Amino acid sequence: MATIYTIGFTQLALAEFIRLLRGAGVDALIDTRLRNTSQLAGWAKRDDLAFLLREGFSIAYDHVELFAPTDALLDGYRANRDWDAYAAAYCALLAERDAAAIGRDLLRRYDSPCLLCSEPTPDYCHRRLLAEYLSDQLGGIVVVHLLGSQAIRQLSKRKRA
Repeated sequence: MATIYTIGFTQLALAEFIRLLRGAGVDALIDTRLRNTSQLAGWAKRDDLAFLLREGFSIAYDHVELFAPTDALLDGYRANRDWDAYAAAYCALLAERDAAAIGRDLLRRYDSPCLLCSEPTPDYCHRRLLAEYLSDQLGGIVVVHLLGSQAIRQLSKRKRA
C-alpha cells in the first residue's frame, strides 16, 4: 500500500520541517502551491527549498503546477470563505486536469512523496483535498498529514471547543 504525506510550512521552523520530512522517510516534496516564489514564503521559496532539499538531504523537489488551484479559485475562496464551494470547484479542476494520471506517475517515481502547501493544518487546505482525491481515484493509498507542534496544539484546541 502506497503512502502520500502532506505538510504545510506555515508556523514551522525550517529545522522542524526537515525533521518531519526525514522522520517520515519522505523522498520527494511535491510543491502544490500556486504562489511559491513570494517573499511571504520565507525559507520555503521554490528555488531555495529545492536546492536545500536536494543538496542537503537528498530529497527530490517537484513543483506540480497542475495540482495548484487557479488564481480565480484561490482568490474567490479568500474573499468569501465558502469552503464547500471551493472544495467542489477544486476537485472538479483536478478531474479536468487529470490529476490522477499525474499522481500515478509520481507514485511510480517516488516511494514516499509529500504534498506541500502553506496552511499549517490540512483541514482547510487543498493539499488534503488533493491527497484524498488521489486516494479515491487510485486506491490503495494511505494519507498521512505531517504536523508541527504548533499545528497539533491548534487542532487540539479546535477539538475541545
